[in-house]
Amino acid sequence: MTDQIIVLNSPGDVAQFQLQDQRVHPPGKGEIKIRHHAIGTNFLDVYHRKGIYPLPSYPAVIGAEAAGVVEAVGPGVMSFKEGDHIAYAGPPVGAYCSTRNIAADRAIKLPKAISAKTAASSLLKGMTAYMLLTKTYDVQGGSCVLVHAAAGGLGSMLVRWAKSLNATVIGTVSSAEKAALAESYGADHLVIGRGADIVAEVKRLTGGNGVDVAFDGIGGDMLVKSIRSVRPFGMAVSIGQAAGPVPPVPVEELRPGKALSHPSIMAWSADIDRYREAAQAAVRAMETGIVSQIGAEYSLTNVATAHEEMETGRSAGSILLIP
Repeated sequence: MTDQIIVLNSPGDVAQFQLQDQRVHPPGKGEIKIRHHAIGTNFLDVYHRKGIYPLPSYPAVIGAEAAGVVEAVGPGVMSFKEGDHIAYAGPPVGAYCSTRNIAADRAIKLPKAISAKTAASSLLKGMTAYMLLTKTYDVQGGSCVLVHAAAGGLGSMLVRWAKSLNATVIGTVSSAEKAALAESYGADHLVIGRGADIVAEVKRLTGGNGVDVAFDGIGGDMLVKSIRSVRPFGMAVSIGQAAGPVPPVPVEELRPGKALSHPSIMAWSADIDRYREAAQAAVRAMETGIVSQIGAEYSLTNVATAHEEMETGRSAGSILLIP
């Protein structure tokens, strides 16, 4: 079978994707060559495709995580050998392909119990959950957190991880079917429906206080609702804009003493020590069952369909591309 690569010719819709045959040179010094078995997709990929987060140049290859097998090692690499099962996530992007050379220090060895599909669906999201729950806001036993899209790829991991920290989790979902999934992940309370009065429900569930921290990957008008759902001196965390750009937020919304954070896992993991810390934490979490459910799988050639499904929000869980 011919190796293939998905090239993004310029920012735009899925018509900008082009399937090409791929040739990969032998790995250079400090690199390994990986044969991808599964490629993870994230809403970050949509932002890169549309140019919301522009790439340095085009044509480009997007994709921030994948898992597979080491096919060759470059000079100076002592920590890996051919046949090792590994995963990677974070910058530089370029995972939408059959095989790839990456710096060896970006690769994480996988325990036998973690499959390539589980790793590809959960590594970047697990790293993000680790960053959000331990670095952005220190969630502990007794904390009360709000997780939007609690049945989604990242949302499900946030629910499971927060529950492992003995926090109380309020989740929002769009349907009764997704509510059942979020409940199975451990959510204590659920606000169901796109038209629900989230602020009122959160206040009711917290005795009028609000949550300690709200994780908002929805964007659009939801961020103001998230801020209003947070208790005084709590924190709202903006982690995406699936519903569209966030309009200007009046500083008065942060009274009295609320904090607003806008962290980036790609910026966090650009530092190799922080990256490896978060990646190893994500792997340990996967070993305990804190994973993102796989909602759908598509061949690499069907990348356009995968992106369209991601944008509609129909799929509960992560969407994988299989080379």
